[in-house]
Amino acid sequence: MLSSLIEGIAIPFVGTILGSACVFFMKKEPGRLVSHALTGFAGGVMVAASIWSLLIPAMELSAERGKWAFVPAAAGFWLGILFLLLLDRVIPHLHRYAEKAEGPRSRAKKTTMMVLAVTLHNIPEGMAVGAVLAGLMSGSAEISAGGALALSLGIAIQNFPEGAIISMPLCAEGRTKLRAFAGGAISGAVEPAGAALTLLFAGLFVPAMPYMLAFAAGAMIYVVVEELIPEMSEGEHSNVGVVAFALGFSLMMALDVALG
Repeated sequence: MLSSLIEGIAIPFVGTILGSACVFFMKKEPGRLVSHALTGFAGGVMVAASIWSLLIPAMELSAERGKWAFVPAAAGFWLGILFLLLLDRVIPHLHRYAEKAEGPRSRAKKTTMMVLAVTLHNIPEGMAVGAVLAGLMSGSAEISAGGALALSLGIAIQNFPEGAIISMPLCAEGRTKLRAFAGGAISGAVEPAGAALTLLFAGLFVPAMPYMLAFAAGAMIYVVVEELIPEMSEGEHSNVGVVAFALGFSLMMALDVALG
């Protein structure tokens, strides 16, 4: 069990590190179409993970409520949405291609604000991994080791392009490759930290597991709708982001069903 927990926490972070390492091998920042594809793919993975790995298990855990089994999932989902809305307001950050930063005013550099934006959207991913692993630890029949592994792998896959999306622009703006790599890696460090914290306190809230799973789902959906979909559609019209979204969704769905 301990090895499964360590793997579940570490795998997504490894995805970010490998993606950030692209800065050592690629000479220039990916073009807009590539960025749209990577962002769309990440969004598809997150939506599928929210449904199959989080919301469906949350409702299955509440099956004894009968036709009201959706209530904990709906309540937790909204709590996750509101939590990310709060973070969006109190943490200064700058989305890619945006001219104006969000949140309170800050004198931080543009690159720092971009790292904060990705870090902000990595928080719910860490919470999602932690919530699923907590359910696995509690012995819940609705959450299997394979399902937990599928979630970790899915998030790691979508973290790979995210790491590159951060490190490459940092290098293009004048940072050394090593510093650009560190910036990309640091943006993903919040995931294992969030997963570990969720696990640490999960034992106190085992009865609230459906709410925790749905909370993580709501937070991830907020990130997809508020950040990833606008970014994959930015600029000249293209269907690349939509196709990549569908690919990411299909891959995560297949992983969860095959391994779960």
